[in-house]
Amino acid sequence: MKFTPIFDVRPIKNLKDMIEQSSSLFADKNAFYIKSKGDKYEGIKYTDFKNDIDALGTALLELNLKNSFIAVIGENRYEWCVTYLSVINGVGVIVPLDKELPVSELENLLNNSGAGAIVYSGRLFHDKLKQISSKLSNIKYYINMDTEEHESNCFLSLKALIKTGRELLNSGTKDYINSEIDKNALGALIYTSGTTGYAKGVMLSHKNICSNIMSVCSSLYIDSSDSVLSILPLHHTYECTAGFLTMIYNGVTISFNEGLKYIAKNLKETKPTILILVPLILENMYKKIWTQAEKKKSLKIKLKAGLLISNFLYSTFKIDIRKKLFKQILDNVGGRLRLVISGAAAIDPNVSKGLRAFGITIRQGYGLTEASPIVSVNRDEKFRDDSAGLPLPGLDVQINNPDLEGLGEIIVKGDSVMLGYYNNDAATKAVLKDGWLFTGDLARLDENGFIYITGRQKNVIVTKNGKNIFPEEVEAYINKSPYILESLVTGKDDEESGETIVSAQIVPDMDAIKSKLKTDSEPSAEVVYKLIKAEIKSINKNMPIYKRVIDINIRETEFAKTTTKKIKRYLEKTGV
Repeated sequence: MKFTPIFDVRPIKNLKDMIEQSSSLFADKNAFYIKSKGDKYEGIKYTDFKNDIDALGTALLELNLKNSFIAVIGENRYEWCVTYLSVINGVGVIVPLDKELPVSELENLLNNSGAGAIVYSGRLFHDKLKQISSKLSNIKYYINMDTEEHESNCFLSLKALIKTGRELLNSGTKDYINSEIDKNALGALIYTSGTTGYAKGVMLSHKNICSNIMSVCSSLYIDSSDSVLSILPLHHTYECTAGFLTMIYNGVTISFNEGLKYIAKNLKETKPTILILVPLILENMYKKIWTQAEKKKSLKIKLKAGLLISNFLYSTFKIDIRKKLFKQILDNVGGRLRLVISGAAAIDPNVSKGLRAFGITIRQGYGLTEASPIVSVNRDEKFRDDSAGLPLPGLDVQINNPDLEGLGEIIVKGDSVMLGYYNNDAATKAVLKDGWLFTGDLARLDENGFIYITGRQKNVIVTKNGKNIFPEEVEAYINKSPYILESLVTGKDDEESGETIVSAQIVPDMDAIKSKLKTDSEPSAEVVYKLIKAEIKSINKNMPIYKRVIDINIRETEFAKTTTKKIKRYLEKTGV
């Protein structure tokens, strides 16, 4: 099923063309609004951003890094963005790496990619890279984002390189400026482990990424009056494409979150109109609103009354008083927020509806790195809170071999589908067939084309009588409990009956439990188990008998997660 664009978009041939157009169209507008010394914010104009990209690219070519793989690692920051576009727009292949990688895995990926250089956050990685540099024979240059001067012939300063690049440009060196871009060639190598396996290098081209940018912009309205606070890690394709490149395409101003504990502070400082988030952050935001209300009875009554009045006026007369009625809530997210794009996992529909009732619009999407990454998104006018949205214009999305209920694997074809996995023909052939990307995700399409995802094919629990149980579906029920922080559902063979039963590892929300018990001290393991068991008993009543949770294990620690807060299922075993 294919969908037509809603909004007109300007064509871009590649990312170099994109930044040239944006720096001309939005020349004097702030591309970035970043915190400098003394907790003050300063703007960096589109013209200056383009000049820094060209200067760094020129300096990297002077170091004989043409056609090299160049890694970038660090927190979300301006220098990361300059590096990404400098490399991909005329130097070589950019390799964004996760700043949470253990040193051994960082070493492995740098060797696997054959990177010739790495640009890094000095604060986070200088000592670590010094430690493993003797094992990284491919890397000629270590480029520090935080130093003013070069330390040695191989440990260089990013700022000094940009200065050198400017001097070279002024003297007439135009190799970088004049470089041609092959839109079909490998431009970005993205390592992804996902939730079901170990790292594979996804190969993306300019064509892949640019087609995704244009398709997203033809589905959601974004313009140069918008601003965004970048919260999710930039190395992840979801944030890189949606939260960085798409914003630069549209002339949006980008600011950076200083860390999860500073989200509230940074929202008030930067007052964004758009956020790119994952469900966990949104669900915590919604939960916090009601937790605060529960502490004060009068506030809870006022909030519920406000929702009744607001919903009545809007549904009956199309009168929207949410901005006035819920000003305090909206001011906590900066006061100007108009759109939140949620992805990487399914959001609880009640959270989407609840936040919209307060005046915060949530539009859920679906994607994967192998599709650059966005496949579908709910539109401004056409949306379903329990759906992953409609396929992007230009993408063909189908359900492969659907069963009687229309359920099957999502397959995708279009310009944003990856080139393949780096140096891994077997893995490539397993998912790319006749131009179709086999996603491994199970879903159904309704009569209007909306996608409803049930879970990963690899995670499905098949009972002895042939019933399919989707762990993600059961987890969604469990996680609605205010006393459960997170859960992981798996199948388990019952020794007595020989049947496959549903087992759940559960991380309790100890703060919520202590609040219920009206105590500040840690409750005993027996008390916690009894409370959680009662919650599961109540939850089971809402599910068919074969899906009900029979076995539960209480965990003291949270699950290992990906950078987009999805549980790494392959690392977890029942009872561990």
